[in-house]
Amino acid sequence: MVIDEARSVSVTEIDSAVLEAFAASLRGKLVQPGDADYEQARRVHNGMIDKRPALIAQCADVADVIAGVNFARDNALLLAVRGGGHNGPGFGTCDDGLVLDLVGLKGIRVDPVARTARVEGGCTLGDMDHATHAFGLATPSGVNSTTGVAGLTLGGGMGHLSRLHGLAIDNLLEVDVVLADGCFVTASAEQHPDLFWAIRGGGGNFGVVTSFLFRLHSVSTIYGGPMLWSLDVAEDVLRWYGEFLPSAPDELNGTLIFMSVPPGPPFPEALWNETMLAIAWCYAGPLDAADEVFLPMRTRFGAPALDWVGPMPYPVLQSAFDAVFPAGIQMYWKADFVNAMTDESIKQRIQQAQRKPVGSSMFGFHPIDGAASRVAGDATPWAYRNAKWVEVFVGATPDPAENDSIITWARETWDLLHPFSAGGGYVNFMMEEGPSRIQATYRSNYDRLARIKALYDPANLFRVNQNITPKA
Repeated sequence: MVIDEARSVSVTEIDSAVLEAFAASLRGKLVQPGDADYEQARRVHNGMIDKRPALIAQCADVADVIAGVNFARDNALLLAVRGGGHNGPGFGTCDDGLVLDLVGLKGIRVDPVARTARVEGGCTLGDMDHATHAFGLATPSGVNSTTGVAGLTLGGGMGHLSRLHGLAIDNLLEVDVVLADGCFVTASAEQHPDLFWAIRGGGGNFGVVTSFLFRLHSVSTIYGGPMLWSLDVAEDVLRWYGEFLPSAPDELNGTLIFMSVPPGPPFPEALWNETMLAIAWCYAGPLDAADEVFLPMRTRFGAPALDWVGPMPYPVLQSAFDAVFPAGIQMYWKADFVNAMTDESIKQRIQQAQRKPVGSSMFGFHPIDGAASRVAGDATPWAYRNAKWVEVFVGATPDPAENDSIITWARETWDLLHPFSAGGGYVNFMMEEGPSRIQATYRSNYDRLARIKALYDPANLFRVNQNITPKA
């Protein structure tokens, strides 16, 4: 059927017998307004998102996903899909429609001989890291353990291991997908290769991915953690970082951010609420070489104000910053790709750091060079393989009364620094910014994505996302 995107049917227009039959078909629970658990079930990670779906299908298995897709399509309901619920603009939920919550799809199977992990769509990064670390293995993902594997991977997936082992999509071997017509398919380089290409960065536009097969790497104990410097030396550190990291070994990753020090233990009281420059390091090379690798960081600008860098299990680093962005925090973010750090852009960044609201708001750089850059720009939808960093501006506060101020700060900072960028932005770090911004992000890959979208979802059932318009 053709879906009229301008008007989705209300659940009140659906015959009660049809609705009851749908609920009875599920192994999981169908949550509706008025149910005792509705308020909790409708929440996503970003407290700024306050949407009220008419139905929330808490899927227990793939059969529930198929039933949900068919029900939404046949009844012209707006459909949203939730993996971990971390998406900034709240694409894991919707007003008045049906949410397919993959909460019950939590299975993970690690094959230590083949070095692969089969991860279902409701898993978080913490779930995956816990399962793979038992075998001394890991795969590139994000930087917060509470993030959903599905949404992060479908948008590209970058993190502490990206310079060494590429993006999450570069380590994806196959996926199981429920399509808009309710069919279940496996996509890989050999099966449905066009769909497999599109899913690796094209977001949730093409179906509901119920499981991912990842390539794993030998990663167990890393040498990492945060170093903090005062803003007095931030300009020198940032200039050095911009030159040093792209020439550093792939085993070394450093995520640089301007942040306010949280006012409480374990941080020293003298630093509480101070805006500082921080680098979260991850060195996955030989541990006996770590002291030499980190000598410049510890001596070039004097001793850091805080140095918590040392050997640790990889999952410890992955979860180290979870408390900065707890569930329910108000968040607004924007992002750009960046090729280089010019003197003028560095000065502007320092000025914006000084204007940053005290609290959890921050901005900074995630490296995407190294192994991630040695993939062709058309091998996946991720078109900015020549960029060195993703720069992200995050307005964050626990207080909804401060929303206007953090949104204003994030937008103004992005407006000021966008002229120094390479163009488009990372889709996982974008709000609802419109078709032109999506097209700028995918560059020349957009038309191919639009054609594949027309093949697999011509009626645009999967449109609660950074949407790609079907194009015949």
